[in-house]
Amino acid sequence: MAHAPQTRPTACLALADGTLFYGHGFGATGDTTAELCFNTAMTGYQEIMTDPSYAGQIVTFTFPHIGNTGVNSEDDETADPVAEGMVVKWDPTQPSNWRAQEHLAEWLARRGRIAIGGIDTRRLTRAIRQQGAPHATLAHDPEGNFDTAALVAKARAFAGLEGMDLARMVTCAQSYRWDEMRWAWPDGYTRQTEARHKVVAIDYGAKRNILRCLASAGCEVTVLPATATAEEVLAHGPDGVFLSNGPGDPAATGAYAVPMIRGVLDSGLPMFGICLGHQMLALALGAQTVKMNHGHHGANHPVKDIETGKVEITSMNHGFAVDSQSLPTGVAETHVSLFDGSNCGIRMMDRPVFSVQHHPEASPGPQDSFYLFERFAASMAG
Repeated sequence: MAHAPQTRPTACLALADGTLFYGHGFGATGDTTAELCFNTAMTGYQEIMTDPSYAGQIVTFTFPHIGNTGVNSEDDETADPVAEGMVVKWDPTQPSNWRAQEHLAEWLARRGRIAIGGIDTRRLTRAIRQQGAPHATLAHDPEGNFDTAALVAKARAFAGLEGMDLARMVTCAQSYRWDEMRWAWPDGYTRQTEARHKVVAIDYGAKRNILRCLASAGCEVTVLPATATAEEVLAHGPDGVFLSNGPGDPAATGAYAVPMIRGVLDSGLPMFGICLGHQMLALALGAQTVKMNHGHHGANHPVKDIETGKVEITSMNHGFAVDSQSLPTGVAETHVSLFDGSNCGIRMMDRPVFSVQHHPEASPGPQDSFYLFERFAASMAG
């Protein structure tokens, strides 16, 4: 079913079921095919577009004012945008913010990412919620020439994220040290000079602000590629091991991540995982993961800490979840989503090993869960 605009469209979003949305293109030209999801955050579009967990996905923003604070060199979560494309209600306006260095459209064009404005994002979001995250092709042509049949065919030919190991695509090529801490007024980013704990962070698609939070918690951080072995991890003599966020199907990444995690667990070291790292830990402990209907993507998700009764407003970005019914003996469920009851945290009952599905680094999002980094640091202090 086509939704024809009043003026000549310069962009088209084609879903695998044949539905077409027309709008105004900005950013790069051409087309891209991916899974289509929606994000309910009101801020942080630059952080979202550069979050490696969005590999293989086009992001629909439910908040209509996207681009009004521009972009800047400090807010990227990785070197380049990873999300395949952007869908918004209103075209970006001229930025109005003291930190803005560039217009969103210019930034997207320079970074090779396609975007479409003028879309009924409420209708699109309802379709995603009701029918599940669809496969879609997003095309931008300033002349407005679209072979819609070909675009739909590309969307239908997309293999989907199930079975895809995307962590290999976004992980670092070699190890490196990280000492930059969280942004703070008035000095911005400062360096960690008095580290108390040595941490090896496994990069499945790590966001920079997670590494900053580790540094701010007193950690000397060494980042290793996703394919690192237990022997390579332990060779650094860490006090603890961190498992990062990342994209794709956890079962596919687990083929090489699970043996490494089990080897580190045998050493007795404290371990902390976030998002994909949470799912990797669960798989290593014997649990299973499942593909969600439309996933959780936003900065306003309520999560309950079962053990304290505290409710935290959190940032989330995941399309797979740990099946809480598959958790083995000795592993406790610690957090649950108050939206749908899905698992959001686990811990081993006999050692300092825990993980959460949500993003406590708050980039973007609330800061309710920063305490988890302090908990990890405390576990390494003995």
